[in-house]
Amino acid sequence: MIYRIAILFSLFVLLDFYVWMGTRNAFGNGNLNTFYKWFFWVSSAISYVGFAVLFIVFRDRSTSPVIWQNFLMGFAFTFFVFKLLTGIFLVIDDLIRFFQYIIESLSSLFSSKSAKDVNLHDRRRFIVQTGIILASIPFASMLFGITKGKYWYKLKNVKLNYKNLPTAFRGLKVIHISDVHSGSFDSYDDVARGIKMINDQNPDLILFTGDLVNNKADEIVPYISLFHGLKAKYGKFSTLGNHDYGDYVKWESEAAKAQNMEDLYENHKSMGFDLLNNENRKIQIEDSHINLAGVENWGRPPFPQHGDLNKALTGIAPEEFKILMSHDPSHWDLEVLKHDCPVELTLSGHTHGMQFGIEIPGWKWSPVKYVYKNWAGLYEKMNQKLYVNRGFGFLGFPGRVGMWPEITVIELDNESAEA
Repeated sequence: MIYRIAILFSLFVLLDFYVWMGTRNAFGNGNLNTFYKWFFWVSSAISYVGFAVLFIVFRDRSTSPVIWQNFLMGFAFTFFVFKLLTGIFLVIDDLIRFFQYIIESLSSLFSSKSAKDVNLHDRRRFIVQTGIILASIPFASMLFGITKGKYWYKLKNVKLNYKNLPTAFRGLKVIHISDVHSGSFDSYDDVARGIKMINDQNPDLILFTGDLVNNKADEIVPYISLFHGLKAKYGKFSTLGNHDYGDYVKWESEAAKAQNMEDLYENHKSMGFDLLNNENRKIQIEDSHINLAGVENWGRPPFPQHGDLNKALTGIAPEEFKILMSHDPSHWDLEVLKHDCPVELTLSGHTHGMQFGIEIPGWKWSPVKYVYKNWAGLYEKMNQKLYVNRGFGFLGFPGRVGMWPEITVIELDNESAEA
């Protein structure tokens, strides 16, 4: 471990040296260049402290992060991206000058003229300045993401029509949240604001699709009263995600890990959530009902496959309306769509939208799309729908850029009842 840390540290130092040597005179000798020098070295100092904090937190799996820890870790990564992007432009400049030198040296061999003097230390200022300016855009975006963006909750309103939805359920308002990751929270007031946004919607159902914690059940304890305060006319229901099993932390014994699981179950109860582990419930209105099912986490390896879809759908007729809560959207393609009992609506999370991306009306992009085919928003196939929530919390990178924390507001309707 110490050797890997030493290698990483050496690479960071080399990147700092390379970028600094290439940009130290990027803006001449005026005030702007003085400002850049201060910015670079102060930011470097903060980022090294941030990487040290990251190592300590990762090693100890802290369950009580504070805002300065998250800021330092987030800033370290943010400034690293700035240097990396700037470094790419410096490499381009070096390659241009290198090939220019080769061409001019070769041309001098076939002429009486001497090769032109190419100064390998004189960078093209335009390329360097362009690199710094372009790298500043994601830097500013990520800086917003680690300070404000991680709690910039967005309501996503989705209206879905189903012919087999009982008429009594027309207009049913379902709030879907996922990936709370309470072990990453550093602001009680900001989380409380998100909870208030949910209650302000006056939901009929609140459905939570897993990853309540990062590693340990006690991470949610400071926020239990907040989540207990969530109100829904027909109840609050939840399922488990891959992080809820405590698989990513070293336990002193199997008994300790088992106790952690029991504590997590108890915390779901304390928040007022009915945890559905491969089981289902009927939601009754008047003489009609719909079915709500929940499976434990089921994902592509290396993620656990504890979910049992057959068990979760036991006793439900194929023609009856069903909502399935399944944390990992991979489950939809690999099992749900193939099942003999078709599921009208599956709700998932897990991807977080990678907490980084771009969304404009009619188009969205995130690097996570190259890992998960269904990664954010609504998908439909074989008359079945999947909605993937972008996540309520954050994990790893303590921020969000473009993929803001999401509260999904789903309204159900019945096409056959349309006027």
